[in-house]
Amino acid sequence: MSFDRLIEGIRRTKNPTVAGLDPKLDFIPGYIKEEAFAKYGVTLEGAAEALFMFNKELIDALCDIVPAVKPQAAYYEMYGWQGVRTLAKTIEYAKSKGMFVITDGKRNDIGTTMEAYAKAHLGCVEVMGETTEPFGADALTVNAYLGTDGVKPVLNVCKEKDKGLFVLVKTSNPSSGELQDRKLDDGLTIYRTMGNMCEKWGEELTGKYGYSGVGAVVGATYPEQLGELRKALPHTFFLVPGYGAQGGGAKDVAPAFDENGLGAVINSSRGIMCAWKKEEGLDPKDFAQAARREAIRMRDEITALIPIK
Repeated sequence: MSFDRLIEGIRRTKNPTVAGLDPKLDFIPGYIKEEAFAKYGVTLEGAAEALFMFNKELIDALCDIVPAVKPQAAYYEMYGWQGVRTLAKTIEYAKSKGMFVITDGKRNDIGTTMEAYAKAHLGCVEVMGETTEPFGADALTVNAYLGTDGVKPVLNVCKEKDKGLFVLVKTSNPSSGELQDRKLDDGLTIYRTMGNMCEKWGEELTGKYGYSGVGAVVGATYPEQLGELRKALPHTFFLVPGYGAQGGGAKDVAPAFDENGLGAVINSSRGIMCAWKKEEGLDPKDFAQAARREAIRMRDEITALIPIK
């Protein structure tokens, strides 16, 4: 299954992390923006070109040490259709470098609308008898609070195309507990109930390493809940945001892993993308190498506590 490929990438690189590609113009060195705007003008086209140039250098610097990238769709959508094109180009380029790609879209709908989201991001569409892949990511984040009706269309595409999904379970934001920590009549929290549903949905997408193709998003900012869910959801692979800029550290993410140092992939976005801004005296043209150094530091910090077997 799809997450088998992610696990194999983690084992190959000895690195259970994913680099979030959430670019804004403020994050991009000036020389890249100058080149892009000189070519296309101060336009959405120029902005989208700057994003892609930035992403491409990051991917080149990270692809041998980081198994996956996670572009957040909103950062591309805000630059119009030109930015969405950059999202597609970024996915294609990362995959050409052997990286696993998780599109962070948090899609949420039912029926044919959710099927359309699934086909767009994970599957194929037919155009006048010709089949083509619009975006081609390996996995998609999904908001499942519409219930099974909003997940089944994605499961169908995942089974057909060998893809995966990550369901929002216990998110890293400060107000997540307003809803997710509430208890239902059976005494379980809403996040625990959603996690149990992931286990059930995952029965349709079993993988050879014991994890299904239905993963869960569980934040590093809630280490106690991470540990609780790891024990309760033995077949559910975790995507863990909240490391670095949001305050989570290696000790916080440690409960996400199983006895083999597997079962989770830890995301860092700004920490990696903006590492160049934190190195005093660094030539901005070396931004990608600063990102590489931060990715190595992150890897070593996590695997010192949780070695991969």
